[in-house]
Amino acid sequence: MNENNLNPNIGKQLEREVAGKIYIRLPIKTHVVKKEDDIADIVEKYAQSHFREGDTLAISEKVVAITQGRSFPIKDIKPSWLANLLVKFVFKPKWGIGLGSPWTMELALREAGVSRILLAALASALTKPFGVRGVFYRVAGKNINAIDGPTPYTLPPYNEYAKLAPKDPDKVAKGLMEKFNVPVAIIDANDIGVQVLGSSKGVDKELIRGIFKDNPLGQTTEQTPLCIVRVAK
Repeated sequence: MNENNLNPNIGKQLEREVAGKIYIRLPIKTHVVKKEDDIADIVEKYAQSHFREGDTLAISEKVVAITQGRSFPIKDIKPSWLANLLVKFVFKPKWGIGLGSPWTMELALREAGVSRILLAALASALTKPFGVRGVFYRVAGKNINAIDGPTPYTLPPYNEYAKLAPKDPDKVAKGLMEKFNVPVAIIDANDIGVQVLGSSKGVDKELIRGIFKDNPLGQTTEQTPLCIVRVAK
């Protein structure tokens, strides 16, 4: 792979300036990742041979969750009456589903527990009239804000899946850094914002958020869950 010959995803740019420096974002296409895959094997197969000193590897949290078996066909998720009730009060984001479906709400209840989700909902209801946002997710914890569900633009078969956030993302990032000797960030990026769910030593989270603010990996069928970040010379 050579950045001079690599095309960005449609509507995106390879370069981005952050804090006075130009960074090159090299999106790496992979096969359609499934739960039988191992994230380290994916990095080794598609990215390892292209690493240079000073690079950082960013990985979509979605593929990490998939390889951990934390992505589920919605036909296998049976929402409870509480999930069906709570979803009526959820704000629907422009990108993704979030907790705006009975399936994703059911996953949130299972992941965080009924009492914690109810407490989060109560805290959100009490603070919302004062214009305070994000309280629900802060109280719920466990990266509940990274739960997402099926959308028509998602790469099949995951247009009919709902997923949890990856488990122990910091541990995953650190393990990959030890294996490949490159800093690793596990990110949740969309056209609204960027979160760094997990990171290894050597990752500046604020810098990574800035580098991926325009979501260069895309949000639909790009099939580029890996990205090498490199300072432009």
